[in-house]
Amino acid sequence: MDPLFLLSVVSRWVHVGTAVVLIGGLTVLRFVVAPALAGNTAMLEDIRQRWKKFVHAGIALFLISGFVNYFQAMSTHKGDGLYHGLIGTKIILALVAFFIASALVGRSAGTQKFRDQSAKWKTVVLLLAAVIIAMSGFVKVRDNRKAAAGSTSTPVATENAAATGK
Repeated sequence: MDPLFLLSVVSRWVHVGTAVVLIGGLTVLRFVVAPALAGNTAMLEDIRQRWKKFVHAGIALFLISGFVNYFQAMSTHKGDGLYHGLIGTKIILALVAFFIASALVGRSAGTQKFRDQSAKWKTVVLLLAAVIIAMSGFVKVRDNRKAAAGSTSTPVATENAAATGK
């Protein structure tokens, strides 16, 4: 098996899996756990400390897998302004979401205002995540349509060519 193909598959799995865990976890924290434990600051603080490990590891995994995914896609998108504009915007929005998520689990006095209004800022992160996912989905479907429109071979012929290296 082609090592670059394997790297692409693993990197995509890591990227999507990380999104599932972090966005799903944040949704549960925002709409289930925090309202149920309102007023129990000790329990909420314990949860925040545990969640911090997921947030920091998730951001690292997003950055690594996103870097790999982006640089593997670069060669197929030379001169594609829409692709680069959308991906650039997605990266900026992700960095904003990473900052807010880090502020929500941090302990710095400078980011206390985020923790004081955690419901609001969790909602902002979830909305940013929804926009990022929508952009990613559009780019992926657009790429698939472009590839299908440019392909004159059948899927079987393409598989055979890939298997034989031709």
